[in-house]
Amino acid sequence: MAQSGDAQGQQTAWPISHPFDDDKLREECGVFGVIGTAEAANFVALGMHALQHRGQEAGGIVSYHPELGFNSARRFGYVRDNFTSAAIMDSLPGSIGIGHVRYSTAGNKGATAIRDVQPFFGEFSMGGAAIAHNGNITNADALRRELIERGSIFQSSSDSECIIHLMARSLQRDIPERMKDALRRVEGAFSVVAMTRTKLIGVRDPLGVRPLVLGRVGDGWALSSETCALDIIGAEFVREIEPGEMVVITEEHGVVSHFPFERVASRFCIFEHVYFSRPDSILGGRSVYETRRQIGVELAREAPVDADLVCAVPDSGTPAAIGFSQESGIPFAMGIIRNQYMGRTFIEPSEQIRNMGVRLKLNVNRALIEGKRVILVDDSVVRGTTSRKIKEMILESGAKEVHFRIASPPTAWPCFYGVDTPEKEKLLASTMSEEEMRLHLGVDSLRFISLDGLYRAVGETDGRNANAPRYCDACFSGDYPVRPADMLQRGFELKAAE
Repeated sequence: MAQSGDAQGQQTAWPISHPFDDDKLREECGVFGVIGTAEAANFVALGMHALQHRGQEAGGIVSYHPELGFNSARRFGYVRDNFTSAAIMDSLPGSIGIGHVRYSTAGNKGATAIRDVQPFFGEFSMGGAAIAHNGNITNADALRRELIERGSIFQSSSDSECIIHLMARSLQRDIPERMKDALRRVEGAFSVVAMTRTKLIGVRDPLGVRPLVLGRVGDGWALSSETCALDIIGAEFVREIEPGEMVVITEEHGVVSHFPFERVASRFCIFEHVYFSRPDSILGGRSVYETRRQIGVELAREAPVDADLVCAVPDSGTPAAIGFSQESGIPFAMGIIRNQYMGRTFIEPSEQIRNMGVRLKLNVNRALIEGKRVILVDDSVVRGTTSRKIKEMILESGAKEVHFRIASPPTAWPCFYGVDTPEKEKLLASTMSEEEMRLHLGVDSLRFISLDGLYRAVGETDGRNANAPRYCDACFSGDYPVRPADMLQRGFELKAAE
């Protein structure tokens, strides 16, 4: 397998990780694959570009050409900076390819090792296979120990590499069957896009925690984490891959569906609706934008306040702020302006620049804010550091009052299914009541949408069914649909039964 340029970019990509903005839950990863298209790698690069919001640290592409075999390129940084040059793209020929954009949630945080960048590749007796994984394996520690004891040699610190080694130890005769064997051993969350010389494979875990969709592009097919990446290549959205489904796609036979896991009730990640997915994507047949606008509507009903302006903390708070404004009748205004170019502005920041913090990314529209009672709508409060800085900026610009309205319930529990979450004790809501958080942030009022309100916003008219919730909402409720085995071994304590 040619490793096209894999030794490139060994520097730590500091600006991608944004130390100025450490108060958000980080997106997991994005996966994309195509089959049956000329210059497949170019389609993959476009898809990765559309999924860049899901991971900005690094990206990789693997393609296959019948005469030239498997080729790969892996780089740190943005897709636009790495997978647009003719030299790189020409080194990835073929009509089948997969790609991955990464924000590390397990293993080596910060993507400082190129060996951690996916897709991963394995050479088996029946041929090679590459795999890209979005999610997190909650029993990866135990699997890794077992595999190492039996002679496996790991090349990365990523939990995803366990899948390749489990496939290598399977006795099945083809790659899809070996993948079934491997994934039956895996616990946690996974949406996988994989490829062989002739097959494109997509799999979702039985709970369907992470998204994966199928599209038609010309005479070929595409798999993607989100529908917005199908749009960029002109593909037609066909359907979502079902929880627990494996699709095996070939140019000859098209899409063949398998269900290798025991059927269980699905638990899709509700935070995909709140923050992770792009607002122009479709989830569960619903527009993400419309869901977020409806969250704002529910917030206005649950937590009204007398004020002059509704302002979003851009960009993720904008749809909810619009919904809040529409329901409350209070005008929506762009009270905070986001610098779209902050990410590449300071390569080696001085301490003085670091201390500017959030001001490098956001600026207050002083002429609009001065003398006003302002409602600020944001998607979440994690550590609270950014919220405090934004409040200070608003008050310094002459606002009379600052009211926070948050488009998600309090984030009190860490995620173990593919989202980079601070440790529980660093989550503001895990140690403070809503009133204590209000005092800590120093705002005139603070209200979060209720969990029932969030469920109503995503289409569950009766709110959350405590006995059988439709979504994974563990970060809000502490109700983990899959026991986080590795974390329990490390001493993590689950929520006590009520």
